Amino acid sequence: MCSMVGFIDPATVSANSGTIAERSRLVAARLQKTDGEQIFMMPYNPGRHWILLIVRAKRETVYFLDPLPGHRVVDEEAKNIVNSAIKIYNTHIARAGRTPKQPSNVECGYYVMRFMRDIINDPSLGFENK
Repeated sequence: MCSMVGFIDPATVSANSGTIAERSRLVAARLQKTDGEQIFMMPYNPGRHWILLIVRAKRETVYFLDPLPGHRVVDEEAKNIVNSAIKIYNTHIARAGRTPKQPSNVECGYYVMRFMRDIINDPSLGFENK
């Protein structure tokens, strides 16, 4: 069970821990260290109140758990941090091993054209699944 649940240190993401972009990158880095199936518990303090975010990066799902009765407002800063982190995480995942690599630093134009050719020659446009 422990391998299915990860923890994101609140000191790296809560208010006064850097810019939203910096905190998003830290969260994304934490998400990238797993196989994507884990859920992450992310305690977050926007300023005088703790909430818990449960992040499922692979499913692009975030749950906001607020212990304050009747408090249904999602903290915008936390939302921005996690949304940006998931975008970074997904960008990282989408790049991994999906394209042939050029052997040196001068064939990039050839490979870009090859990618374009391979995409348009596939009638299903199923390049995302390859």
